[in-house]
Order: sequence, then C-alpha cells, then structure tokens
Amino acid sequence: MAKRKPGGIAPSVILINPKFAHNVGAALRACSCFGVRQLIYTGDRIEGDLAMKGRLPREERMKGYKDVELCGCDYPFERLPADAVPVAVELREGSQPLTFFQHPEKAVYVFGPEDGSLKNVQVRECHHFIVIPSAHCLNLAAAVNVVLYDRRVKRQLQGLEPVTQRDILDEHRGVLDA
Repeated sequence: MAKRKPGGIAPSVILINPKFAHNVGAALRACSCFGVRQLIYTGDRIEGDLAMKGRLPREERMKGYKDVELCGCDYPFERLPADAVPVAVELREGSQPLTFFQHPEKAVYVFGPEDGSLKNVQVRECHHFIVIPSAHCLNLAAAVNVVLYDRRVKRQLQGLEPVTQRDILDEHRGVLDA
C-alpha cells in the first residue's frame, strides 16, 4: 500500500507506528462501526504484511468498511484541519480518565504503538490526554473500540446522535444454513 498524504478530517483516528496489521484492520472496523471516516497510520512495520498479502486482514476487506479512508502517512498532524483537536490515548502523568472526558466535536484520537509510547514530538501536538481505566493495558484495537464506543454513547446521551438499531438490523451478515 503506497503511502500518501491524506486530506485530514475530524473526527478521525491516528495509529502511530502500529506493529500488527490485524490491529490496524480491527481498528478500521471500529472506525466504521462508530462513524469515524478516516484512519491514518504512520511507520512501516505493517508494510511487510501489506506487501506479502497486498492488503490488510479481512476486517479491511469487508464490504461495510469501505466507508473509512485508510491512509499511510508519516506526518499526519500536518494534514489535520485547523479545527481538529488531537487527543492522545496514553497512560501518562496527568491523563484524564476516559470516564470523565468530554469528547471534542472534531477530535482526532492518537494511539501510540503496541510496544511503546508516543514520542515527545507527537505529544506536543495533542491538546488532551486520556487514559482508559482498566486493570491492565488493552490491545491497540481494543483501545480504539473502547474510545470510539465511549464517544458514541456520550454523544447519544447528549442528543447529538440518534440511538437506533436500524443500520445494524439491515446489515448483511452472510447466508445462514437452514
């Protein structure tokens, strides 16, 4: 997959130097499920998987997830719209628990690598820092799911998004055996 400079949108998700292509695929699925239309990743660690298979795992290939733009870009902050609000999901001193976080309308959620943390240059770009209150570290894809779910629920409780199951009920889930 060739890296290109995406036109940034918000809300969106940025994965900094992800280690596993399956986590990127699952994060893409989370974006689609929760209405986030762009997933940007940096680094080249998943490029080997992409070169060997020519694509991400099945999560990326499924028909319903084509509504999310997947972009490889090494300088994602340069592409963000002026009104974007980068939010680092990072265990660090002073991070606000997700429980009490009010999601900005134009949030861009920034997740560090599975085996590390955000670098200072990335931290300086972020306006908010949140932590998921859990007993142990979450897998990258699980963390993306939790944060985007929290955003959806809080927006629904505020009346900013409808609470409906129509799209889920209409989703094609394959052929059932009789």
